[in-house]
Amino acid sequence: MDSLPERGFVFWPVGCGDSTTLTVDDETVVQIDIRHVEGAEADDDPRVAVIDELVDLLPVRDGKPYLAVFGATHLDKDHIQGFKELREAVTIGDLWFTPRVLWEQDQDELCDDAKDFRDEAERRIRRLKADGEVASGDRIRIFGFADSLEEHSDIYKNLPEQSVTTPGSEFTSLDGEDKAEVFRAFVHAPFKEDAEAERNRTSFALQVTLIEADTELQAMLLGDLSYDGVKKIFDRSEDETTAFDVFLAPHHCSKSVMYGIDDGETENSLKQDILDAIEGAAKDGAHIVSSSPPIPASDKDGANPPHRIAADHYEELINDGHFLCTGEHPNEDDPEPIVFEISDGDVAVRESSGASVAKSSALTGAVSTARGSAAAPVAPVGFGQ
Repeated sequence: MDSLPERGFVFWPVGCGDSTTLTVDDETVVQIDIRHVEGAEADDDPRVAVIDELVDLLPVRDGKPYLAVFGATHLDKDHIQGFKELREAVTIGDLWFTPRVLWEQDQDELCDDAKDFRDEAERRIRRLKADGEVASGDRIRIFGFADSLEEHSDIYKNLPEQSVTTPGSEFTSLDGEDKAEVFRAFVHAPFKEDAEAERNRTSFALQVTLIEADTELQAMLLGDLSYDGVKKIFDRSEDETTAFDVFLAPHHCSKSVMYGIDDGETENSLKQDILDAIEGAAKDGAHIVSSSPPIPASDKDGANPPHRIAADHYEELINDGHFLCTGEHPNEDDPEPIVFEISDGDVAVRESSGASVAKSSALTGAVSTARGSAAAPVAPVGFGQ
Protein backbone atom coordinates (compact mmCIF):
# COMPACT_ATOMS: atom_id res chain seq x y z
CA MET A 1 0.00 0.00 0.00
CA ASP A 2 1.46 3.35 -1.06
CA SER A 3 -0.17 5.57 1.55
CA LEU A 4 -2.75 5.74 4.28
CA PRO A 5 -5.77 7.93 3.54
CA GLU A 6 -5.47 11.52 4.74
CA ARG A 7 -8.58 10.86 6.80
CA GLY A 8 -10.32 7.50 6.61
CA PHE A 9 -10.52 3.80 7.44
CA VAL A 10 -8.40 0.89 6.22
CA PHE A 11 -9.57 -2.72 6.51
CA TRP A 12 -6.61 -5.02 5.92
CA PRO A 13 -6.87 -8.48 4.29
CA VAL A 14 -5.54 -10.71 7.06
CA GLY A 15 -7.62 -13.85 6.65
CA CYS A 16 -10.25 -14.41 9.32
CA GLY A 17 -9.44 -11.62 11.75
CA ASP A 18 -9.72 -7.90 12.33
CA SER A 19 -7.10 -5.26 11.55
CA THR A 20 -8.66 -1.82 11.16
CA THR A 21 -6.65 1.38 10.79
CA LEU A 22 -8.14 4.85 11.32
CA THR A 23 -6.28 7.87 9.99
CA VAL A 24 -7.42 11.02 11.78
CA ASP A 25 -4.71 13.36 10.47
CA ASP A 26 -1.12 13.13 9.30
CA GLU A 27 0.15 12.72 12.87
CA THR A 28 -2.67 10.67 14.37
CA VAL A 29 -3.32 7.03 13.45
CA VAL A 30 -5.44 4.57 15.44
CA GLN A 31 -5.27 0.79 15.14
CA ILE A 32 -8.26 -1.29 16.28
CA ASP A 33 -7.29 -4.97 16.63
CA ILE A 34 -4.54 -6.71 14.73
CA ARG A 35 -3.88 -10.03 13.10
CA HIS A 36 -0.35 -10.35 11.79
CA VAL A 37 0.78 -13.84 10.85
CA GLU A 38 4.31 -14.75 9.81
CA GLY A 39 3.01 -16.58 6.75
CA ALA A 40 1.69 -13.31 5.36
CA GLU A 41 5.26 -12.24 4.60
CA ALA A 42 5.54 -14.95 1.93
CA ASP A 43 5.00 -13.84 -1.67
CA ASP A 44 2.37 -16.49 -2.32
CA ASP A 45 0.27 -15.70 0.79
CA PRO A 46 -2.70 -13.42 -0.01
CA ARG A 47 -2.78 -12.01 3.52
CA VAL A 48 -1.08 -8.71 4.25
CA ALA A 49 1.74 -8.44 6.81
CA VAL A 50 0.05 -5.59 8.68
CA ILE A 51 2.92 -4.66 11.00
CA ASP A 52 5.33 -4.32 8.10
CA GLU A 53 2.85 -2.02 6.36
CA LEU A 54 2.27 0.10 9.46
CA VAL A 55 5.99 0.52 10.13
CA ASP A 56 6.37 1.91 6.60
CA LEU A 57 3.25 4.10 6.66
CA LEU A 58 3.00 5.51 10.18
CA PRO A 59 4.20 9.00 11.07
CA VAL A 60 7.55 9.12 12.88
CA ARG A 61 8.02 10.62 16.32
CA ASP A 62 11.42 10.73 18.03
CA GLY A 63 12.86 8.51 15.33
CA LYS A 64 10.31 5.68 15.68
CA PRO A 65 6.98 4.92 13.97
CA TYR A 66 4.24 6.41 16.12
CA LEU A 67 0.78 4.93 16.62
CA ALA A 68 -1.44 7.27 18.61
CA VAL A 69 -3.74 4.47 19.80
CA PHE A 70 -3.97 0.71 19.79
CA GLY A 71 -7.29 -0.75 20.90
CA ALA A 72 -8.13 -4.41 21.46
CA THR A 73 -11.87 -5.03 21.21
CA HIS A 74 -11.22 -8.33 23.04
CA LEU A 75 -8.37 -10.80 23.34
CA ASP A 76 -9.23 -13.58 20.92
CA LYS A 77 -6.13 -14.49 18.94
CA ASP A 78 -7.58 -13.31 15.63
CA HIS A 79 -7.88 -9.80 17.11
CA ILE A 80 -4.54 -9.55 18.93
CA GLN A 81 -2.06 -11.71 16.99
CA GLY A 82 1.21 -9.85 16.50
CA PHE A 83 0.68 -7.33 19.29
CA LYS A 84 4.03 -7.96 20.95
CA GLU A 85 5.86 -7.46 17.66
CA LEU A 86 3.87 -4.30 17.03
CA ARG A 87 4.62 -2.94 20.50
CA GLU A 88 8.33 -3.48 19.94
CA ALA A 89 8.31 -1.98 16.43
CA VAL A 90 6.32 1.22 17.10
CA THR A 91 5.55 3.64 19.91
CA ILE A 92 1.95 3.20 21.09
CA GLY A 93 0.68 6.37 22.73
CA ASP A 94 -2.65 5.22 24.19
CA LEU A 95 -4.00 1.73 24.90
CA TRP A 96 -7.75 0.97 24.74
CA PHE A 97 -9.31 -2.11 26.32
CA THR A 98 -12.16 -3.42 28.44
CA PRO A 99 -11.99 -4.41 32.13
CA ARG A 100 -12.15 -8.10 31.34
CA VAL A 101 -8.62 -7.93 29.94
CA LEU A 102 -7.23 -7.99 33.49
CA TRP A 103 -9.40 -10.64 35.05
CA GLU A 104 -10.12 -13.04 32.22
CA GLN A 105 -6.78 -14.80 32.53
CA ASP A 106 -8.39 -16.75 35.35
CA GLN A 107 -11.26 -17.85 33.12
CA ASP A 108 -9.91 -18.41 29.61
CA GLU A 109 -6.64 -19.45 28.10
CA LEU A 110 -4.87 -16.55 26.43
CA CYS A 111 -2.48 -16.67 23.49
CA ASP A 112 0.99 -15.21 24.00
CA ASP A 113 0.12 -11.90 22.34
CA ALA A 114 -2.98 -11.58 24.51
CA LYS A 115 -0.85 -12.16 27.60
CA ASP A 116 1.57 -9.51 26.43
CA PHE A 117 -1.30 -7.06 25.94
CA ARG A 118 -2.63 -7.87 29.42
CA ASP A 119 0.82 -7.29 30.93
CA GLU A 120 1.22 -3.99 29.08
CA ALA A 121 -2.22 -2.84 30.20
CA GLU A 122 -1.37 -3.72 33.79
CA ARG A 123 1.97 -1.91 33.57
CA ARG A 124 0.26 1.24 32.36
CA ILE A 125 -2.39 1.07 35.06
CA ARG A 126 0.23 0.75 37.79
CA ARG A 127 2.19 3.65 36.30
CA LEU A 128 -0.96 5.80 36.16
CA LYS A 129 -1.91 5.03 39.75
CA ALA A 130 1.60 5.75 40.95
CA ASP A 131 2.10 9.01 39.05
CA GLY A 132 -1.44 10.36 38.75
CA GLU A 133 -0.78 11.70 35.27
CA VAL A 134 1.13 10.02 32.47
CA ALA A 135 2.43 10.98 29.04
CA SER A 136 2.17 9.36 25.63
CA GLY A 137 3.37 5.79 25.81
CA ASP A 138 1.73 5.17 29.17
CA ARG A 139 -1.86 6.32 28.60
CA ILE A 140 -4.93 4.08 28.82
CA ARG A 141 -8.62 4.30 28.07
CA ILE A 142 -10.84 1.61 29.63
CA PHE A 143 -14.31 1.10 28.20
CA GLY A 144 -16.49 0.01 31.10
CA PHE A 145 -18.23 1.07 34.31
CA ALA A 146 -16.06 2.44 37.10
CA ASP A 147 -18.36 1.36 39.93
CA SER A 148 -18.04 -2.31 38.96
CA LEU A 149 -14.32 -2.50 38.15
CA GLU A 150 -13.15 -2.99 41.72
CA GLU A 151 -15.27 -6.12 42.11
CA HIS A 152 -12.91 -8.03 39.84
CA SER A 153 -9.34 -6.88 40.44
CA ASP A 154 -7.57 -4.77 43.06
CA ILE A 155 -5.61 -3.13 40.28
CA TYR A 156 -8.75 -1.24 39.26
CA LYS A 157 -9.14 0.44 42.65
CA ASN A 158 -8.73 4.22 42.75
CA LEU A 159 -8.26 4.68 39.02
CA PRO A 160 -8.41 8.30 37.87
CA GLU A 161 -11.87 9.06 36.54
CA GLN A 162 -10.59 10.22 33.17
CA SER A 163 -9.13 6.79 32.42
CA VAL A 164 -12.58 5.12 32.26
CA THR A 165 -15.06 5.86 29.49
CA THR A 166 -18.59 4.67 30.15
CA PRO A 167 -20.62 3.04 27.38
CA GLY A 168 -23.34 5.45 26.33
CA SER A 169 -20.92 8.39 26.15
CA GLU A 170 -18.63 9.85 23.51
CA PHE A 171 -15.08 11.15 23.49
CA THR A 172 -12.87 13.20 21.17
CA SER A 173 -9.40 12.87 22.70
CA LEU A 174 -6.64 10.70 21.22
CA ASP A 175 -3.42 10.18 23.15
CA GLY A 176 -4.11 13.23 25.27
CA GLU A 177 -4.96 15.61 22.42
CA ASP A 178 -8.46 16.88 21.76
CA LYS A 179 -9.38 16.12 18.14
CA ALA A 180 -13.01 17.28 18.31
CA GLU A 181 -12.80 19.10 14.99
CA VAL A 182 -11.94 15.91 13.11
CA PHE A 183 -12.83 12.93 15.34
CA ARG A 184 -15.37 11.61 17.80
CA ALA A 185 -16.31 8.15 19.01
CA PHE A 186 -19.48 6.95 20.70
CA VAL A 187 -19.06 3.93 22.97
CA HIS A 188 -21.84 1.34 22.67
CA ALA A 189 -20.41 -1.63 24.58
CA PRO A 190 -19.43 -3.59 26.66
CA PHE A 191 -22.70 -3.68 28.54
CA LYS A 192 -22.60 -3.72 32.31
CA GLU A 193 -24.68 -6.90 32.51
CA ASP A 194 -22.24 -8.69 30.19
CA ALA A 195 -19.16 -8.17 32.38
CA GLU A 196 -19.06 -11.87 33.26
CA ALA A 197 -20.04 -13.11 29.79
CA GLU A 198 -17.85 -15.12 27.45
CA ARG A 199 -15.12 -13.15 25.74
CA ASN A 200 -16.81 -12.25 22.45
CA ARG A 201 -19.76 -10.66 24.27
CA THR A 202 -17.41 -8.31 26.13
CA SER A 203 -16.03 -6.76 22.93
CA PHE A 204 -15.94 -3.01 22.96
CA ALA A 205 -18.14 -1.48 20.27
CA LEU A 206 -17.78 1.99 18.80
CA GLN A 207 -19.34 4.31 16.28
CA VAL A 208 -16.36 6.28 14.96
CA THR A 209 -16.86 9.55 13.09
CA LEU A 210 -14.17 11.27 11.04
CA ILE A 211 -14.90 14.86 10.04
CA GLU A 212 -13.66 17.07 7.24
CA ALA A 213 -15.45 20.40 6.85
CA ASP A 214 -19.13 19.47 6.40
CA THR A 215 -18.50 15.81 5.54
CA GLU A 216 -18.67 12.98 8.08
CA LEU A 217 -17.39 9.47 7.48
CA GLN A 218 -18.88 7.08 10.05
CA ALA A 219 -18.13 3.46 10.83
CA MET A 220 -19.66 0.94 13.20
CA LEU A 221 -17.00 -1.33 14.72
CA LEU A 222 -18.60 -4.04 16.88
CA GLY A 223 -15.85 -6.60 17.47
CA ASP A 224 -17.23 -10.13 17.82
CA LEU A 225 -20.63 -9.24 19.25
CA SER A 226 -23.46 -11.57 18.33
CA TYR A 227 -27.24 -11.18 18.17
CA ASP A 228 -27.96 -10.28 21.78
CA GLY A 229 -25.25 -7.61 21.95
CA VAL A 230 -26.10 -6.08 18.58
CA LYS A 231 -29.79 -6.06 19.52
CA LYS A 232 -29.02 -4.16 22.73
CA ILE A 233 -27.09 -1.55 20.76
CA PHE A 234 -29.96 -0.83 18.39
CA ASP A 235 -32.63 -1.09 21.07
CA ARG A 236 -30.92 1.32 23.47
CA SER A 237 -29.27 3.82 21.14
CA GLU A 238 -30.36 7.02 19.47
CA ASP A 239 -30.39 6.89 15.68
CA GLU A 240 -27.49 9.32 15.32
CA THR A 241 -25.17 7.01 17.28
CA THR A 242 -25.77 4.00 15.02
CA ALA A 243 -25.67 5.70 11.60
CA PHE A 244 -22.91 4.42 9.35
CA ASP A 245 -21.19 4.72 6.01
CA VAL A 246 -19.26 1.54 6.83
CA PHE A 247 -20.49 -1.38 8.93
CA LEU A 248 -17.80 -3.92 9.82
CA ALA A 249 -19.79 -7.14 9.93
CA PRO A 250 -19.34 -8.43 13.50
CA HIS A 251 -17.42 -11.67 14.03
CA HIS A 252 -16.17 -11.80 10.46
CA CYS A 253 -19.58 -12.08 8.80
CA SER A 254 -20.96 -14.64 11.23
CA LYS A 255 -24.62 -15.64 11.03
CA SER A 256 -24.66 -15.43 14.85
CA VAL A 257 -25.36 -11.69 14.44
CA MET A 258 -28.74 -12.26 12.83
CA TYR A 259 -29.75 -15.60 14.34
CA GLY A 260 -30.46 -16.01 18.02
CA ILE A 261 -32.72 -17.32 20.76
CA ASP A 262 -35.12 -14.88 22.38
CA ASP A 263 -36.98 -15.43 25.63
CA GLY A 264 -39.45 -18.27 25.24
CA GLU A 265 -37.63 -19.76 22.24
CA THR A 266 -35.74 -23.04 22.21
CA GLU A 267 -33.99 -22.79 18.84
CA ASN A 268 -32.08 -20.22 16.82
CA SER A 269 -34.16 -18.28 14.34
CA LEU A 270 -33.60 -15.45 11.90
CA LYS A 271 -34.05 -12.08 13.61
CA GLN A 272 -35.57 -9.72 11.10
CA ASP A 273 -35.49 -6.89 13.62
CA ILE A 274 -31.69 -6.82 13.48
CA LEU A 275 -31.64 -6.76 9.70
CA ASP A 276 -34.20 -3.95 9.70
CA ALA A 277 -32.18 -2.01 12.28
CA ILE A 278 -28.94 -2.32 10.31
CA GLU A 279 -30.71 -1.30 7.10
CA GLY A 280 -32.29 1.67 8.86
CA ALA A 281 -28.94 2.86 10.20
CA ALA A 282 -27.23 2.68 6.80
CA LYS A 283 -26.60 6.10 5.26
CA ASP A 284 -27.07 6.64 1.53
CA GLY A 285 -24.57 4.51 -0.36
CA ALA A 286 -23.34 2.72 2.78
CA HIS A 287 -21.06 -0.31 2.63
CA ILE A 288 -20.80 -3.47 4.73
CA VAL A 289 -17.35 -5.06 5.08
CA SER A 290 -16.52 -8.65 5.99
CA SER A 291 -13.06 -9.01 7.56
CA SER A 292 -12.57 -12.56 6.39
CA PRO A 293 -11.34 -14.93 3.72
CA PRO A 294 -13.55 -15.19 0.63
CA ILE A 295 -17.20 -15.93 1.39
CA PRO A 296 -17.93 -19.64 0.75
CA ALA A 297 -20.36 -20.66 -1.97
CA SER A 298 -22.44 -22.43 0.68
CA ASP A 299 -22.32 -23.09 4.41
CA LYS A 300 -21.47 -26.31 6.19
CA ASP A 301 -23.06 -27.17 9.52
CA GLY A 302 -20.96 -25.88 12.40
CA ALA A 303 -18.45 -24.08 10.16
CA ASN A 304 -16.66 -21.01 11.44
CA PRO A 305 -17.26 -17.61 9.80
CA PRO A 306 -17.54 -16.22 7.23
CA HIS A 307 -21.01 -17.54 6.48
CA ARG A 308 -22.68 -17.40 3.10
CA ILE A 309 -26.12 -16.95 4.62
CA ALA A 310 -24.96 -13.88 6.56
CA ALA A 311 -23.35 -12.35 3.48
CA ASP A 312 -26.55 -12.91 1.50
CA HIS A 313 -28.62 -11.12 4.12
CA TYR A 314 -26.17 -8.22 4.33
CA GLU A 315 -26.18 -7.83 0.55
CA GLU A 316 -29.94 -7.38 0.61
CA LEU A 317 -29.65 -4.36 2.92
CA ILE A 318 -27.44 -2.16 0.72
CA ASN A 319 -26.76 -1.21 -2.88
CA ASP A 320 -25.45 -3.79 -5.32
CA GLY A 321 -21.69 -4.08 -5.02
CA HIS A 322 -21.54 -2.40 -1.61
CA PHE A 323 -20.86 -5.59 0.32
CA LEU A 324 -17.09 -6.00 0.35
CA CYS A 325 -14.90 -8.80 1.68
CA THR A 326 -11.28 -8.15 2.62
CA GLY A 327 -10.28 -11.53 1.19
CA GLU A 328 -11.91 -10.77 -2.16
CA HIS A 329 -11.05 -7.11 -2.83
CA PRO A 330 -10.34 -6.58 -5.66
CA ASN A 331 -9.77 -10.32 -6.21
CA GLU A 332 -9.07 -13.45 -4.19
CA ASP A 333 -5.58 -14.06 -5.58
CA ASP A 334 -4.18 -10.66 -4.68
CA PRO A 335 -6.44 -8.85 -2.20
CA GLU A 336 -5.67 -5.28 -1.25
CA PRO A 337 -6.75 -3.18 1.72
CA ILE A 338 -10.25 -1.74 1.54
CA VAL A 339 -9.89 2.01 2.02
CA PHE A 340 -12.67 4.49 2.79
CA GLU A 341 -11.77 8.16 2.79
CA ILE A 342 -13.20 11.64 2.52
CA SER A 343 -12.52 12.93 -0.99
CA ASP A 344 -13.80 16.16 -2.55
CA GLY A 345 -16.45 16.58 0.12
CA ASP A 346 -17.84 13.06 -0.18
CA VAL A 347 -17.22 9.59 1.18
CA ALA A 348 -15.18 7.53 -1.25
CA VAL A 349 -13.85 4.02 -1.69
CA ARG A 350 -10.29 3.97 -2.96
CA GLU A 351 -9.90 1.87 -6.05
CA SER A 352 -7.10 -0.66 -6.23
CA SER A 353 -5.21 1.78 -8.47
CA GLY A 354 -5.12 4.26 -5.59
CA ALA A 355 -7.84 6.48 -7.06
CA SER A 356 -11.06 7.22 -5.17
CA VAL A 357 -14.58 6.85 -6.46
CA ALA A 358 -17.11 8.92 -4.56
CA LYS A 359 -20.33 7.23 -3.63
CA SER A 360 -23.52 8.68 -5.06
CA SER A 361 -25.79 9.73 -2.24
CA ALA A 362 -28.61 10.12 -4.73
CA LEU A 363 -28.48 6.51 -5.83
CA THR A 364 -29.57 4.47 -2.89
CA GLY A 365 -30.84 1.56 -4.97
CA ALA A 366 -33.85 -0.60 -4.52
CA VAL A 367 -33.56 -3.06 -1.64
CA SER A 368 -35.02 -6.47 -2.31
CA THR A 369 -37.92 -7.53 -0.14
CA ALA A 370 -36.74 -11.10 -0.26
CA ARG A 371 -34.61 -11.89 2.78
CA GLY A 372 -33.18 -15.17 1.58
CA SER A 373 -33.29 -18.40 3.52
CA ALA A 374 -34.54 -18.19 7.09
CA ALA A 375 -33.04 -21.54 8.01
CA ALA A 376 -31.46 -21.28 11.43
CA PRO A 377 -27.95 -22.43 12.25
CA VAL A 378 -28.12 -25.97 13.55
CA ALA A 379 -25.31 -25.41 16.04
CA PRO A 380 -23.44 -22.52 17.65
CA VAL A 381 -20.54 -21.32 15.51
CA GLY A 382 -16.85 -21.00 16.29
CA PHE A 383 -14.50 -18.62 18.13
CA GLY A 384 -16.04 -19.40 21.52
CA GLN A 385 -19.69 -19.10 20.52
